[in-house]
Amino acid sequence: MAQTLIRRLPLRKFDLDDSEHGLCTRLENDERDRSVELDTLVSIIRERRLQAVFQPILDFRTHTYFAYEALIRGPQGTPLHAPSALFVAANRHGLRRELEAVCREIQFVAFAERQLPGKLFINASPASLDDDLFRNGSTLQLLRRLDLKPTRIVIELTENQRVSDFPRIQQTLAHFRGLGYQIAIDDLGEGFSNMRMWSEVKPEYVKIDQHFINGIADDTLKFQFVKAMHELAETCSARVIAEGIERDSDCLALRDLGVACGQGYLIERPTPSPSSRLGGPMRDLLRRGSIAVFPRASGAGQAHTVRQLARWIEPVTPDTLNEVVYRRFAEEPELGSLPVVADGTPRGLINRHAMIDRFARPYRRDLYECRPCTQFMDAAPLIFNEDATVQEAGLLISRSARHHLTDGFIITDNGAYLGVGSGHDLMALITEMQIQAARYANPLTQLPGNVPLNEHIDHLLRAGKAFSACYCDIDHFKAFNDTYGYRKGDDIIQILGTLLRENSDPRLDFLGHIGGDDFLALFQSGDWEARCARILRLFDAQIAAMVTPLDLQRGGYLAENHRGEAVLHPLPTLSIGALALCAGDAESHQEVASAASETRKHAKKISGSSLFITRCRSGKSDA
Repeated sequence: MAQTLIRRLPLRKFDLDDSEHGLCTRLENDERDRSVELDTLVSIIRERRLQAVFQPILDFRTHTYFAYEALIRGPQGTPLHAPSALFVAANRHGLRRELEAVCREIQFVAFAERQLPGKLFINASPASLDDDLFRNGSTLQLLRRLDLKPTRIVIELTENQRVSDFPRIQQTLAHFRGLGYQIAIDDLGEGFSNMRMWSEVKPEYVKIDQHFINGIADDTLKFQFVKAMHELAETCSARVIAEGIERDSDCLALRDLGVACGQGYLIERPTPSPSSRLGGPMRDLLRRGSIAVFPRASGAGQAHTVRQLARWIEPVTPDTLNEVVYRRFAEEPELGSLPVVADGTPRGLINRHAMIDRFARPYRRDLYECRPCTQFMDAAPLIFNEDATVQEAGLLISRSARHHLTDGFIITDNGAYLGVGSGHDLMALITEMQIQAARYANPLTQLPGNVPLNEHIDHLLRAGKAFSACYCDIDHFKAFNDTYGYRKGDDIIQILGTLLRENSDPRLDFLGHIGGDDFLALFQSGDWEARCARILRLFDAQIAAMVTPLDLQRGGYLAENHRGEAVLHPLPTLSIGALALCAGDAESHQEVASAASETRKHAKKISGSSLFITRCRSGKSDA
């Protein structure tokens, strides 16, 4: 390519300056590098210098490894050691089918030698399934020699190619299913068309991309996506496998959501000789009795940040040629903008339409294709650090030049490139937050309302977990609100919401604002009684700071009753009616709500701030 460009430019009577000579020289060097890469790749395939590694797939219900995913590594210490580099090189040189064939053989042999239990997941591109190297019978012969039945093999379709001929792939998969193989779809949520692939292929297993798993315990959108995929999988008898599990909280959220299986570094890293049994720390984690509190659609202290919108796009460097950038846009039709990054620091954004428009004009491509891409980039794009809220980003974009909405924005981690966010995704998230806030959260405290509260009660009851439902009600609130004004009344309600939030464990305890001055706290924390006592004490201290010294001294305030007579009303106090439930004590959220309300009535009969406890299993009450 470099020689062609060098010959063509003088014929059009363009003068090459020193920088253009340097760029074209680099093209020649790239051509030599590709030649060396091809020789290395051919040698690796011919000499089978590849190593199989395996990552266990955990069954959350049985706490056992039910399968292993086979992965591959190139020669240690070479540029082709990483599987991504290995397969990119194979695609570049047209050797994908040969590489996949050798990988399968090595993985089958290694799996049999290690006598690992359960099933074996092998990665295969859709194109490789029609390959004679897979269908000519040699693979079945190898499995017979290794005493591996096809029923133990799951073909995991990788979404690296656009699939358009679905009747053909259905026919191909019918052939493999007829031999006993099962099918899995990899990286649901990524790629070109794997939602359609799911409906067309009807796989036995669906693997959800790690982007939606990492942080699911704290991210409402990710949680709702996985929940929807789990429910969809159940309707078509497919098992969901969550990929990329790295945090305890995410693992427990997936377990309690009912996801069947998972894999990731938290469970075990890929290794040539994996364990056949689940490790002790992981087993102890799965045996925790508490139920995960699922992320809420809205809530104070749970600001949505632009990190949720970060999509990793492989950046280009400032010296990347315009021709290379143009090819990226041509090969990736969904790519709207391309980040320019140097040493991890963002330098600009290249807009797809602006680049293609410039190249479409007469003579522009010949003139500019050998020049660096900085010529056409926006050197002053919008850049947000990952902790910026989506509201802040939306406000800034609305006040910026119009092109920023279509170009998108760069997201960084303390200055280092993290990904690109789109204006479309930002607007969608803000709209979703507004809808969810209106539907599921109290507008004053932003705590969940009745719908998510009832859902969580039913979730705890179905799981058979012990918990305490604490009904919190402010006494003498109306008289205070009438005397001091609604603003002071709102302040008291917000104070109580803050105290509940500060004295609960967000991983175990669920807080709900029923309405007005009524709250319901669902405690799984073992020390919930001490937490309630602390809330009562702090509430009284906060009230003392809000009223006038005279009202504090006399223990109340003067206000007219319904007859117009001045009456001394007590200062607001807090009553907590606690219903301590064991497994089987209730069957529905309606039953829990009714019993908790009755317990609250007993608490309100006690003078001053009080905690009244009803223990359901024993029927005992404590004040």
